[in-house]
Amino acid sequence: MTSSQTRPLTLEDFQRGSSDVAAQGSDAASLIARLLQQQQQLTAVEEFSRDHVLNRVPDQARYYEKLLPATPPGPGQQYAFEVDLDRCSGCKACVTACHSLNGLDEGETWRDVGMLVGGTETAPVMQHVTAACHHCVEPACMIACPVNAYEKSPLTGIVKHLDDQCFGCQYCTLACPYNVPKYHKSKGIVRKCDMCSSRLAKGEAPACVQACPHEAIAIRTVTIQKVIEDSEADHFLPAAPEPSLTLPTTTYKTKRVFPRNMLPADYYSVSPEHPHWPLIVMLVLTQLSVGAFTIGVLLDATLASGLGAVFRPLHATNALLLGLLALAASTCHLGRPLYAFRGVLGWRHSWLSREIAFFGLFAALAVQYAVACWTGSSAAPLGLAWAEFVTPHLHLAGGAVAVAGLIGLFCSVMIYVFTQRDLWSFGQTLVRFGLTAALLGTTTTLLSFLLLKWLVDPEAAGRLIVGVGQPLTGALLVLGITKLLFDGALLRHLASRRMTSLKRSALLVSGALSTEAFARLGLGILGGIAMPAMLLGQLNDISNIDANPIIATTICLAWLGCLGGELFERYLFFAAVSSPRMPGGVRP
Repeated sequence: MTSSQTRPLTLEDFQRGSSDVAAQGSDAASLIARLLQQQQQLTAVEEFSRDHVLNRVPDQARYYEKLLPATPPGPGQQYAFEVDLDRCSGCKACVTACHSLNGLDEGETWRDVGMLVGGTETAPVMQHVTAACHHCVEPACMIACPVNAYEKSPLTGIVKHLDDQCFGCQYCTLACPYNVPKYHKSKGIVRKCDMCSSRLAKGEAPACVQACPHEAIAIRTVTIQKVIEDSEADHFLPAAPEPSLTLPTTTYKTKRVFPRNMLPADYYSVSPEHPHWPLIVMLVLTQLSVGAFTIGVLLDATLASGLGAVFRPLHATNALLLGLLALAASTCHLGRPLYAFRGVLGWRHSWLSREIAFFGLFAALAVQYAVACWTGSSAAPLGLAWAEFVTPHLHLAGGAVAVAGLIGLFCSVMIYVFTQRDLWSFGQTLVRFGLTAALLGTTTTLLSFLLLKWLVDPEAAGRLIVGVGQPLTGALLVLGITKLLFDGALLRHLASRRMTSLKRSALLVSGALSTEAFARLGLGILGGIAMPAMLLGQLNDISNIDANPIIATTICLAWLGCLGGELFERYLFFAAVSSPRMPGGVRP
């Protein structure tokens, strides 16, 4: 049976067939057979006609047709959201529709509605703002991603997240200045708006466009060159992150002139950010390990060969173990740690991939160096046959470990510089991480002297403490004071009249995070000032190191104090940072 032999069934056929089933018996069976056969024989035109007869075309189609571009994007163009602020009432129908269509979990949103307020007491102005992914020309999420879990369509310009590729590092949530990617803890991945691309491909409007009762959201095609030119004027949205950061394509239009004091409703609200404890441990311990290796290599070049041969194996092992612990801690930050091996895929564009690669190289070289130190040392219990081959190359191997670690540390700095946050600026982050490496590297070297005294060679350890202990302790004291002064300098922004991002951070440190700030200060004074000052006095007064148990206690307290202080400092580094964001609502 073909369409030429049998007319297409209409709605009346369906209704008549269903009502006559009981009366007609075999005729009903014949009708069902016809229906089943015709389902396989209908042409595309007949299917379209049937859908209209059965009212399967969305009722809103005639309304949202004008909210979609007439033609797909051409060369140099892409799709973009257009928001008419004069029409937005803040009803959040777009949020509900997005949530429902995409099957989001409770509390998960890909589109948000914020508010701008301004004007005067007699003429106040309030403006609702709806925002989702801006599908930027230069998306920071895609550039930052270490596993290439983002792609920007060359035809439509839509930025999609590839859920299967994501391993949940959450770096894109830090890199995006508009707080678009959202981490889904139970799934262990990040998810975001894709402009309902599957609906757009079929000529249907995205959920938010179709649901808005005021037609405040539309899909338009924009010229990429015009987006770039418009970003120079910074006319995006009052108090929103600068468009020059990522070149967002969303257009906000209005016929009104906003007052000069128009600001987000949550502009003066400050709240701590997520601290990322695995990253805190990873950063502090990697910088400790790099600093310890670097100081160890420098000392090894100045010590007598006998002392160096005794000191080198234990110190290299000590620094290596702490470095490996740091790398292990970093995997705890991943939502899907089994896919950690993907981390180097984005090495061409992602600083996180480069950090992973260089710290991986650092760990591999450090393991070989530590083994070589033991097997090439006269104090080593194993591998004396290797001594003649390994010993001449130890300085070169140690230098390679230090260089790889320092490059990895620089990549760590750039990871946070890329996010364009003032507290994480290049100068601030480089000094902060560098001082941490120097401080913890110095106190770990003193701890290695103590471990050498307890575990390997008390006489050689005494000579080391007497010979280089005092200059190292003096350096530790200077570094401890410098680091505390550097951290405390943030509080000077409290005097700023403007609510800058650094003032927000200072308000958090002196307010909601004051307990952590005092803990950081107390531990920093203990490990970086009090204990080094006491140790200097002990080293000046006592020549017989073995007879003074206070020295061992002082070194241990200095190491624990510095390590604890730096962990709290790094907690504040994450929790007190002021995150750029789109306008939000009123916060309690």
